[in-house]
Amino acid sequence: MKKYLSLFWQALTGSEQSYTSGSINKAIFMLSVPMILEMIMESLFAVVDIYFVSKISVDAVATVGLTESVLTLIYSVAIGISVGATALVSRRVGEGNTAGAGLAIGQVIFLSVAMSVVIGLGTGFFAAEILHIMGADPRVIATGTDYTRILFFSTPVIVLLYSLSGALRGAGKAAIAMQSLWVANGINIILVPVFIFGWGPVPAMGVTGAAIATTIGRSSGILYQLYFLVKSQYKLKLSYLLPHRETLSGLFSVAYGGMGQFLIASASWIFLIRILAEFGSDVVAGYTIAIRIVVFTILPASGIANAAATLVGQNLGALQPERAETSVWRTAKYNFMLLLGFGVILFTQAEPLIRFFTQQPEVVQTGVLALQIISLGYPFYAYGMVVIQSLNGAGDSKTPILLNLLCFWVIEIPLAYVLSIAWSMGPAGVFAAVPVAESLLALIAVLYFRKGRWKTVRV
Repeated sequence: MKKYLSLFWQALTGSEQSYTSGSINKAIFMLSVPMILEMIMESLFAVVDIYFVSKISVDAVATVGLTESVLTLIYSVAIGISVGATALVSRRVGEGNTAGAGLAIGQVIFLSVAMSVVIGLGTGFFAAEILHIMGADPRVIATGTDYTRILFFSTPVIVLLYSLSGALRGAGKAAIAMQSLWVANGINIILVPVFIFGWGPVPAMGVTGAAIATTIGRSSGILYQLYFLVKSQYKLKLSYLLPHRETLSGLFSVAYGGMGQFLIASASWIFLIRILAEFGSDVVAGYTIAIRIVVFTILPASGIANAAATLVGQNLGALQPERAETSVWRTAKYNFMLLLGFGVILFTQAEPLIRFFTQQPEVVQTGVLALQIISLGYPFYAYGMVVIQSLNGAGDSKTPILLNLLCFWVIEIPLAYVLSIAWSMGPAGVFAAVPVAESLLALIAVLYFRKGRWKTVRV
């Protein structure tokens, strides 16, 4: 027991480790622990916000749900750059090229800021119109436009928090990425209730307060990351922030594939919630709460998948492709065990979990149904997540684009529409399309990965 506690402490504090030699199980553990905790911290943003927002009104919850469905497009850009950051930085670290890793991190910051400023300005000024397009009724638009506008304008903050975390994970500094999310969430948890309900000289701002608190928290996390990078062996310099054609090209070649695959997946969620909006705000609110709970369980599993991406990148850089492949299958096995347990909990405890956030019967009914149906695909999600992230870690971010396009746009969206509206299954039809599409994605991804073409990708 003392040995495991010592390893756990090393993982939390970010002790120097080599991931290209020694025990693979230890490498998975040392990377997974901080990455799981990082993902839990990221999902905590969603859970904390929805917990307090649900105390305001159903319209406030619907505002969060509709806004988040559009924000997933911004998250896609952030995650895409993060994918490129992990692949590029991990490969340079595996090669022993510290200066190259530092330059890659600088280009991650440049690309993140350049893209996010354009996106933030383009969406922030049209917040009300976007809510209208998403099917929000006049009450939701009146209540939530300021909330939506603030979050859209905070796009640079959202993107940088993700992309810098990806760079840190690629460098094997997962503990620093995790600690930055601790800082961000700690501040968010304190400020959300204060800004929503008011306290002392701070006026009650309702759902708008949640957006302000979240933005302040995320900004604090970025400052923590930058402080470490400036002081680290990668010696982040101002010169690294200027465009470097070769490095930027390599980063974008991987990042745009990551963006594409997540944009496709995110757009499918927007179409799903647009279909659900046809059934009223109660259904959207129930689905929103259920998805926040799903995210809370899926993100820790994403942490394990991210560990596989780092191991693949660093071991390919060290010219050890077989060690990279072994790491993937072992990581997938551990992820399967985690998500199988989560799936059982969500299916059997769906009602008390939803009732923790709301007591409104119609909202509870929808949320329970969504949790139970979506949780059926958890064992498949486990393998799919690890394999897709491993392909990304190898620099093959283009193959997942095709897989996502097939499974989400060709299968999931049409299936959701047919089941829910054409076949009159209602919201249950939308929920059923999710595990079908995700399970098919996992099966195809595993078959492709076994062919081994990812071992020859150069970044």
